[in-house]
Amino acid sequence: MFSAWSEFRKGKRHKLDVQTFEFNLEDNIFKLHWLLKTGRYQHGNYVSFCVKDPKPRIIHKAPVVDRVLHHAIFRVLYPIFDEMFINDSYSCRINKGTHKAVKQLGSYIQKVSRNYQQNCFVLKCDIKKFFHSIDHQILLSLIQKKITDDKAMDLI
Repeated sequence: MFSAWSEFRKGKRHKLDVQTFEFNLEDNIFKLHWLLKTGRYQHGNYVSFCVKDPKPRIIHKAPVVDRVLHHAIFRVLYPIFDEMFINDSYSCRINKGTHKAVKQLGSYIQKVSRNYQQNCFVLKCDIKKFFHSIDHQILLSLIQKKITDDKAMDLI
């Protein structure tokens, strides 16, 4: 949990809710551990707010303790599921990201255009409400094929 906390807090230490959690860090982490161990953990309520990035979006933010747990779960699930992704999937992956995606795109454009001698086309799109449209029952059934522990599935 402390490793998950360390990852979570990067870039967020100036936020009041993160500072409040950190003020009693050990107590908060040990309480979370106890709640998980005794089966009493319940996810808190999300807080919603709007950002413009560059278009307006509604963000739903979980309490700090839950986001720390999200990081802990990610640390366990990532190696299991990362191997299933295609190599050209760059978002939210360790040692990937936007810069590497753009570099790979440039390489593909050079190859397909035969060293920029022919036209080629690239589609950039955004699927509206994509994450809201995901069927959670189907998603959970796919996850359950890899994660067979009932307690872990309850957290997911």
